Amino acid sequence: MATPTANNDAGPADPLDPPSATVPLSTMRRVIGARLQESKQNAPHFYLSVDIDLDPVLHLRERLKRENSIEVPSVNDCVVAATARALREVPSLNARIDGNRLRMFEYANIGVAVALPGGLVVPVLREADRKDLLTLGQEMRTLAARARTNKLIPDDYRGATFTVSNLGMFGVREFVAILNPPQAGILALGQAAPRPVVRSNELSIATVMTATLSADHRVVDGVNGAQFLQALMQQLANPESLLEPSPGSLDPAAVAGNP
Repeated sequence: MATPTANNDAGPADPLDPPSATVPLSTMRRVIGARLQESKQNAPHFYLSVDIDLDPVLHLRERLKRENSIEVPSVNDCVVAATARALREVPSLNARIDGNRLRMFEYANIGVAVALPGGLVVPVLREADRKDLLTLGQEMRTLAARARTNKLIPDDYRGATFTVSNLGMFGVREFVAILNPPQAGILALGQAAPRPVVRSNELSIATVMTATLSADHRVVDGVNGAQFLQALMQQLANPESLLEPSPGSLDPAAVAGNP
């Protein structure tokens, strides 16, 4: 770790400034800064948020705990699997700008942000839309463990078509994320917590999570983002379907306006 040094290169010190020190930026922080600055400058972001009832997901997890000895998928695993399936239904978000054209991808490769002491890495779950929930959960735990022990290889970072970032475990209710270039979408997940909801005109309590989509307006419009979030909510309302693999691939030709 670099040793902090006196702040001698920041220009003349203001006598009212607090004491400070300088620390060289790590390679990871420089890369993160450069890529996200590029993203905010070049991609016209827009943002859409929904509140998702996670009670069906929690019921599924409780059932799996009772019936299986295998490791039960986390709520984050369920959301990642649902995200991949939602991209099958709304493939316009599974794309990126390529000059004056759009590149539409056959599979949904989901990058999942993992926090490390020096910053973030985003290992990739390949063809996540085709895999069942338990397989994705096992792959995610393997990648996260390798990330935290610095054992990821370059191929583990390559090929993501969409990213999921979760800060719910830190008590964050909701946030907006910067697009991971050159992807057209990133989903920011807040904390799953009990909240009052209205069901059949009656007030009750449900476990609710706020999910915020950041999208590239060059690739999609607001209606596409809304359709994706609707598909995500439908997947999480019926999480049993995530336990089965989904063979086949996305149909890029189904995207309206695809050149």
